[in-house]
Amino acid sequence: MTDPVTTRLAAPKKPHSLELDIEGMTCASCAVRVEKKLNKVEGVNASVNYATEKARIDLLEPVPVEDLIAVVEKTGYKAAVPQPDDPERPDPVVQLRRDLIMSAVLTVPVVAISMVPAFQFPGWQWLVMILTTPVVLFGGLRFHRSALVNLRHGATTMDTLISMGSLAAYLWSVFAMFFGHAGTIGMKHEFSFTLARSDGLGNIYFEAAAAIITFILTGRYFEARSRRSAGEAVRALLTLGAADVAVVREGRETRIPIEQLEVGDQFVVRPGEKIATDGQVVSGTSGIDTAMITGESLPVDVAPGDTVIGGTLNTDGRLIVQATRVGEETQLAQIARLVSDAQTGKSQAQRIADRISAVFVPIVIGLALVTLIGWLVAGAGAGFAFTAAVAVLIIACPCALGLATPTALLVGTGRGASAGILIKGPEALESTRSVDTIVLDKTGTVTTGLIQVVAAHPAAGDPEWIRLAASAESGSEHPVARAVVAYAESRGLAPFTFDEFRNTPGVGVDATVDGRRVRVGRLNLVETLPPALATAAAEARAEGRSSILVLVDDEPAGLLDLSDTVKPGAAEAIRWFRELGLEPHLLTGDSTAAAQRVARELGIQHVTAEVLPEDKVTAVTALQARGRRVAMVGDGVNDAAALATADLGIAMGTGTDAAIEAADLTLVRGDVRLAADAIRLSRRTLRTIKGNLFWAFAYNVAALPIAALGLLNPMIAGAAMAFSSVFVVSNSLRLRGFRVRAAR
Repeated sequence: MTDPVTTRLAAPKKPHSLELDIEGMTCASCAVRVEKKLNKVEGVNASVNYATEKARIDLLEPVPVEDLIAVVEKTGYKAAVPQPDDPERPDPVVQLRRDLIMSAVLTVPVVAISMVPAFQFPGWQWLVMILTTPVVLFGGLRFHRSALVNLRHGATTMDTLISMGSLAAYLWSVFAMFFGHAGTIGMKHEFSFTLARSDGLGNIYFEAAAAIITFILTGRYFEARSRRSAGEAVRALLTLGAADVAVVREGRETRIPIEQLEVGDQFVVRPGEKIATDGQVVSGTSGIDTAMITGESLPVDVAPGDTVIGGTLNTDGRLIVQATRVGEETQLAQIARLVSDAQTGKSQAQRIADRISAVFVPIVIGLALVTLIGWLVAGAGAGFAFTAAVAVLIIACPCALGLATPTALLVGTGRGASAGILIKGPEALESTRSVDTIVLDKTGTVTTGLIQVVAAHPAAGDPEWIRLAASAESGSEHPVARAVVAYAESRGLAPFTFDEFRNTPGVGVDATVDGRRVRVGRLNLVETLPPALATAAAEARAEGRSSILVLVDDEPAGLLDLSDTVKPGAAEAIRWFRELGLEPHLLTGDSTAAAQRVARELGIQHVTAEVLPEDKVTAVTALQARGRRVAMVGDGVNDAAALATADLGIAMGTGTDAAIEAADLTLVRGDVRLAADAIRLSRRTLRTIKGNLFWAFAYNVAALPIAALGLLNPMIAGAAMAFSSVFVVSNSLRLRGFRVRAAR
């Protein structure tokens, strides 16, 4: 029987994916309709996001993109394959601002004159009609056009309500002006929050028609602005890369466009220049400013053999770098793609909102008809019945419902990207809500993953034994050798020289230093250790550390204890996890002694050690079988299966591609404290979505009966409805103020 975890890791998640720009959607209901039509095509799994105006399509079978575009166009919208930004392409934000300014300039005097009797000079109503006409017909054109498109396809959307409400108020007012007595010179129009029963032929509602359009345009403008603001994180990442690069070919530097750079090319990076692409330093030393990518405040020193990230800034030295990844394979491009994918997907909460919107509009239209017929049957008169029905249409426009989830999701993922937290998909947000256990890999996650000398135990002998050992090890590139040299340097014992050198794999090194024979290696270099060194070696083993022996002229000179060390901030991260209600577990393939030592240092009670990758999966599933909701943090290939199995997988961005691919959240920096910040941000985003949905839905439910009873003026209904949209957008934008504690 096939293991589902193995299948998930081995098989491509998306056989073939593409993206389409969808034009003409004006509400969440539009997105639902397009999505349903696309999903009816065999072999297509589509997700349409109203906020980003994109369709993400997974093709299980080959389907021509032209056929998909045709399906969208038959639904009443336009579709196209995304193209690079065209400077001549109309900016929707600019168009909205233009329409909003025009409508607002005309609506202000309309509302002021209609609401304040003192401003109502003889013939005022005719001026109001003239000012209102361009607002309804031109400012509201996008709503009327959308309503007609949907009507031709037998559908209704929120724009249907907006169009019907504004046109009903406008056309009734025109009718009353020409065929009633509302156009009589000297007529006064008293503004009221309620409706008085009359034939309606003396009442005009131009102010309601104009205000509806203006308020809705205001909400749409803020929505468009929020979408643009939330997308700035992706755009900022994409603009980090260099435009051209100085390639070294045949011993000469040649500056070429970045698109022509190939893997294996060597290129020059001068002080103050951006590193063109991911690579490995061939020569030179420098400090690299990685703040825009990793959030690190201090430059990172690099030397030959070190890797560098494209888009980061070279601060001082001249470097020659060999390209290891170019184009879409660079870390910068992958980060941008992760953020884009997160903002294109849909969360469970958003799908619920979309389903609500899809059925809400026809229900409201039915309620408006019931209101109209009910008041007519009750003998209230056509004017009163009509205005009450108009109020129902206006107050019901669920624009806030359509904005509740996408705006919060966009702003939350954008803020996360700028803080070094990449939310792979919006579904991950729901997972953070319920997790109560966090399983942490040891090496590379809560520890540095680098061998360091943590203690020195001298024997009676040469007082310079550490310098002599480092001199002998300086001829080797082994991680243990580098650790010994670094330890000696930290004690000011450089420089190191040797005359003869021999490296015996699996045993150690043998060198002549200052005329003395120095050997560094395993404890079995001698048959019997001196008692003091034997005791020190036993204590090191009990602590999960390893030891190496230093011999000077064939006599034991001392022991050096080696160990992986806990990352700075790891203990603080454990404390933050507990504050979030998460129970920490340490899970590692390392020895039990080493795991227990790290656990004691961090204050973790639950430890599982000496496990294989498949055992990590078993450990996670065992916790889940006990009813625990598990988050897993890891960085290695051996963590990938466990990350995929966990309810929430969190990968360290400094780890392997396999781990990052299997995870739900990626931390750009290797700071495990960011995992706590990621969970905090995700939960706060969820709370914002819930708050938005509650406000939007409760508002409609509470206001509809009031409007149906004839107790709400259409103009006030329009203002309240638009305010709810502005509130939802503003509430979502508050996520931009989220503070990352790990940045301190």
